Amino acid sequence: MSEFLLPDEPKDQVYLDANATTPVLPCIAEVVCHAMQICFGNPSSPHITGIQAKHLLEQTRQKARTVIGAQQGDILFTSGATEGIQTAIVSTLINAKHHTKPNPVLLYGATEHKAVPNTLKHWNTVLEINADIIAIPVNRDGILDLDFIAQHIDDALMICTMAVNNETGVYQDLSAIEKVIRSRNSQVTWMVDCVQALGKQQLNLSETTIDYAPFSGHKLYAPKGIGLLYIRQGSPYTPFIAGGGQESGMRSGTENLPGIAGLNKLFSLLLDKQDETFKSIDVLNLYRDKLHSALVDTFGSITFNHDFACSVPTTLNFAVNDLTSKEVIDLFDAAGIRVSGGSACSTGATQSFVLDAMGASQWQSENAIRLSFGPAATMAQIDDACEQIRALKTVLQANCLVISDSSFPLQEVCALGLTQFRHQGACSWLYVTDDQYAFIIDPIIELIPRFEKIVTTQNLTITAILNTHEHQERHCALDLMRSALKEYLVAGEVDKLGWPTNSDTLQLTTHVLEKLATPGHSQDSVSYLLKANSGDVQYCFCGDLILPAGLGNTALDGGDAMQMAHSLTMLAAELNPQSVVCSGHDYQQCFAMNWAVQQQQTPLLQALLKGDINDAEFAAQKQQADLQQHTQANTLCGYVNAKPAVETSQLSFNQAKEILVKGNAYLIDTREPYEHGANNLSVLLNVPIAKTLNIPLSRMAHALTQGQLDKNNQYILVCRSGNRSKIAAANLTELGYSSVYNLSGGLALTG
Repeated sequence: MSEFLLPDEPKDQVYLDANATTPVLPCIAEVVCHAMQICFGNPSSPHITGIQAKHLLEQTRQKARTVIGAQQGDILFTSGATEGIQTAIVSTLINAKHHTKPNPVLLYGATEHKAVPNTLKHWNTVLEINADIIAIPVNRDGILDLDFIAQHIDDALMICTMAVNNETGVYQDLSAIEKVIRSRNSQVTWMVDCVQALGKQQLNLSETTIDYAPFSGHKLYAPKGIGLLYIRQGSPYTPFIAGGGQESGMRSGTENLPGIAGLNKLFSLLLDKQDETFKSIDVLNLYRDKLHSALVDTFGSITFNHDFACSVPTTLNFAVNDLTSKEVIDLFDAAGIRVSGGSACSTGATQSFVLDAMGASQWQSENAIRLSFGPAATMAQIDDACEQIRALKTVLQANCLVISDSSFPLQEVCALGLTQFRHQGACSWLYVTDDQYAFIIDPIIELIPRFEKIVTTQNLTITAILNTHEHQERHCALDLMRSALKEYLVAGEVDKLGWPTNSDTLQLTTHVLEKLATPGHSQDSVSYLLKANSGDVQYCFCGDLILPAGLGNTALDGGDAMQMAHSLTMLAAELNPQSVVCSGHDYQQCFAMNWAVQQQQTPLLQALLKGDINDAEFAAQKQQADLQQHTQANTLCGYVNAKPAVETSQLSFNQAKEILVKGNAYLIDTREPYEHGANNLSVLLNVPIAKTLNIPLSRMAHALTQGQLDKNNQYILVCRSGNRSKIAAANLTELGYSSVYNLSGGLALTG
C-alpha cells in the first residue's frame, strides 16, 4: 500500500466555506503542538506533568465561562457539537422516562442542523419515550413561529432551537423564544445549538434559562475533535460516556488536552480587547457588502436566500438564477475558490431542507450556494476573494454562461457538433453545424435560460426544437423553448413533438436528420437519426426507448413491451456498430454509447437482436422486469439492466507524469470547458499544451464520431476529484480504447 502524502495547499486558494470548518490559526496550531510535545501530561496523573495538564484544562474551562457568559452551571469538554447534542437529548429523555404528559412532544426548529432531529428520533425510539417529534415552522426569513411554540410547549418534554443557522446565517431572537417557553412551561428542557454563534454574537448563557448549549472548536479556528457543552445548574444530566470518571465523572475518557489547549488560545483571543484577530460586526458587514458586490458584478442575476438584516454577516446563501449549483461550484473550485452547496453535512441532498422550510422556490433550494467566511478573515483576504470572483466573468462570457455587457464580447465560437446538457439525470442535446445552424432535442425547462444564452450570444439559427416523446415525468418545455428562441427559430408549422409538418427530413449542410416512429416506452415515441452524406447514422436520438446500458420503462402510461421489440428491431436495421446512441436520460453518467457496446451491456436487447428470443418472449421478460422495478422506483423512465464491469486503471500523480513523457500519451481533462478555462491544466501538471485535451462528458459523444481519440494512443483522464474521469475512463475502455487510465483523486490530490 502506497504512503498517503498530504497535498500542498494551493497558494492562490480562496477558502470561503468557514461554516463547514475553518483552518486552525497559526498561533492556535502552535499551542496545540506545544501541548502534544511539551505539556502532554494526563490531567488525571498525580505528578507535576499531570498537574500542569490539569491546570491547563481548568484554566480553559474558566475562560470558556467568561466567553459564553456562564459563571454558573457546568462546562463539559466534548469531542464536538454532535456529542454535546447527544448528551443533552439523552439526559433529557432519560429524565423524562416517567413523565405523566398524556400527549408528549419533542419540539425542534425546522431549520435545525440534521444532527438534532436525527438524534431526537433515534433516542426517542431507543429509550421508548414514544413522544411525537414536531418541527417548529419558520417564516420566509427563517424565524421560528412563536405562536406555534406557544401552542405545543405545554406538552413538550424538550425544545431544541439554534442561535445561528449554519446554512443561511439567520439568527433567532432567543429572548423572545425564552419568553414564550417559560411563560407556559418552566420545566421543559431547552437546548440551543450555539455552534455558529461563537465569535459572531455576544452570549450570556447564565442570564438565560437555556439548559444546554453545545459548541464545536473547528468552526472557529480550533482543531477538529474538540468542543464543549454548557449545562445549566440543576438541569437533567446523565453521562453519555461512562468509564474512568474523568470530567468529575460527567464524561469519561482521557481528555483531549491538545484540543483543549487550542480552545484555551482561542478563548484568549476572543477575550483580549486589544487583539485584532477577530473583527467587529461593522468590519464583518463591510466584508459581506464587498462579497455581495463581487457576486452581482460577476453573475448578474442572483437571488439571495436570506434577509441580511436578520443574518450574521459571515454567511451569504444565494442561487445564480440561470446556473445550477453544480456549475457554479465546479467553476469556483476550478478557480481555487472553495464554497459549498447548502450544508457540508448534507452533501448529496438534491434540495436544502432549510430553504424548503423557509418557503424558497424549488430552483433556489436545489441550487443554493453557501459562501461563508470566518470572523478572523482579513481585509486582504476578502479583497483577494472579490478579485478572484470577478476574474471569472470572462470565463462565464466565453462559455455563454452569462451575457456579455461589452461591445466586443470575448465569447469563443460555440462548440460545434453535438453537446449534451444534463439536469438531474435528464438529457438535452444541442447540435450545431459549421455554418451556425442548430437543432435542440428534448428541451428541459430548467435549461431554457442556458440555451437562450448560447443561441443569442452565438446568433445561431435554430432549424428545429424537438421532443422524442411527451415526457411523462416532467412538464413539456417545447412551447416555452420555442417562445424563448422565436427570433432565432425557423418559422413553419410543426407537430406536437416539434417536427415540421411539411417535411420528411431536415437538411443540415453535410447531414440530414430523419424521424422514425419507435413506440414502446410511450405510444408517441420517435427516434431522430442524424445521417452523414454517406448514409451512415452518426447519432441516434432515441429519447427513453434506450438508455445507456438499459432500456426504457414500459410500465408507465403508454408503454408497450411488444411495440418496443418491434421498434428495437427496426432501429437495428438502420444503425451501424459505431452509431452513437443519445438517450433522454443518463442515470449513470455514461455520456453516450455506440450501438455495438449498447447491445453488449444490455442482455435482453442482445438476445432479441441475435434471435435468441422472439418478440413475445422479449415482451414477457421486459414487462415482468419493469413491473418489479417500477414498484421500487416509479419515477424512473428506464432501468439500467447491466452496469459496465470494467475496472479502470488508477494512476498516482507521479505514475501519470512518467507515462505522459511518452510520445503517444495524452492527458484528457473531462471537466466542462468553463472549468478548464478557469485554470491552466498544462501548466499545473507540467504537460505540453499539445498533449492536453479538454473533452468533457458533455462532448464525449462528439469526440467519438469526430475521431478525436485514437485507439493506439494512451490516455490519462483527469477531473477535479477523479469521479467523472473514472466514469469516462470506464466507458472509453468499454468502447475499445485499451490504454486508458484515471488520475486517482483527480486534481485534488496532485500535490
